[in-house]
Amino acid sequence: MQDAAQEAAKIVPQVAFAYAGAALGAGLAVIGAGLGIGKLAVGAAEGIARQPSAAAEIRGATQLPLFLLEGVAILAVVGCLLIIFK
Repeated sequence: MQDAAQEAAKIVPQVAFAYAGAALGAGLAVIGAGLGIGKLAVGAAEGIARQPSAAAEIRGATQLPLFLLEGVAILAVVGCLLIIFK
């Protein structure tokens, strides 16, 4: 009976570290995506402010990287959630 309790005591901290790592990974993914989207938006706004006639081209050129960055962030968060709820 003590062997099972000792084995369970070894497993519990490992699971807790997995949960903490997944939570940290999800948080870093969201923070990184937010910073990246912010930098992209600032660059687009500055470009449009400098040359308003090119607003359509600038807006079109920023949409694809924005969607890709958001997709990567969503995949990272889903991966971390899968680790938590395995």
